[in-house]
Amino acid sequence: MKKASSLSELGFDADGASSGFFRPVADVPGTPTSQRRRLTKVSVIGAGNVGMAIAQTILTRDMADEIALVDALPDKLRGEMLDLQHAAAFLPRVRLVSDTDMAVTRGSDLAIVTAGARQIPGETRLNLLQRNVALFRKIVPPLAEHSPEALLLIVSNPVDVLTYVAWKLSGFPASRVIGSGTNLDSSRFRFLLAEHLQVNAQDVQAYMVGEHGDSSVAIWSSMSVAGMPLLKSLRESHQSFDEEALEGIRRAVVGCAYEVISLKGYTSWAIGYSVASLAASLLRDQHRIQPVSILASGFHGIPDDHQVFLSLPARLGRAGVLGVAEMELTEEEVRRLRRSAKTLWENCQLLDL
Repeated sequence: MKKASSLSELGFDADGASSGFFRPVADVPGTPTSQRRRLTKVSVIGAGNVGMAIAQTILTRDMADEIALVDALPDKLRGEMLDLQHAAAFLPRVRLVSDTDMAVTRGSDLAIVTAGARQIPGETRLNLLQRNVALFRKIVPPLAEHSPEALLLIVSNPVDVLTYVAWKLSGFPASRVIGSGTNLDSSRFRFLLAEHLQVNAQDVQAYMVGEHGDSSVAIWSSMSVAGMPLLKSLRESHQSFDEEALEGIRRAVVGCAYEVISLKGYTSWAIGYSVASLAASLLRDQHRIQPVSILASGFHGIPDDHQVFLSLPARLGRAGVLGVAEMELTEEEVRRLRRSAKTLWENCQLLDL
């Protein structure tokens, strides 16, 4: 038997329900439409571990007035929604809705897509491609139809190729289709460096760029702490920081996700915080620089006719991608980035889009 989530579902008339508690104030004009605060709506497509971690983080950080959840499993979806609704007394006032029908996302400002096959331990992100493209054909077109002005934030893996897929299927300008990319990879990179240096990870400036996956590129040449070049200091204090050691650190960053998956079966909390950070940058027009998957044609020697999405540091705001940082890279970093782009473009060309 379906349980009720509100008194109206139990037969109580919701119209004028507050009239018995509050006396209307006379002679108070209504707020002019031009002065009303525009409500913010975020939709999360996919109510699995990642999707719910993102929704919970956005909810607790008071980023939206309405959160819509969409999933193919109606019982799990309703259970997740009710579980969050029951915490209403401890949270900001946010309207929570859910449905298996994409129409519930209508009027979204930000649509976050996490739906997809779960990554199997040991499976590369690119091996997930064919299983997820078919799913995106069912998700993205109706999502774009119901929210034609929305920003699309893709989290499903392999995120770079699926961001390209979402761009093609939505018909949106590239500035409004963004992949979560290496934002989390960069956080893992900063965490490892911060632990070694015994400083706060927020004080470490370091980027992973390119593919969110095995061919990601660590940008050693520009990393710094408190404005000081970090690589030079590390090499002066640690003779072991040679090229082999640097590659070992890069592989450790890439392997972080695989380790978590092997231990608990999936990743959730870190990606939840990562995506919520991106949501704040976009919805609050913060103009923060974050490494996300964007259309990278023409950057760092990537051919203009290669419509490939990969991560570069981008300035994010309410209109989406506002600009891309012109990073100064070493020849080796450029070579690795182009190789990463080539790998991703080859996968994109396998798709009939």
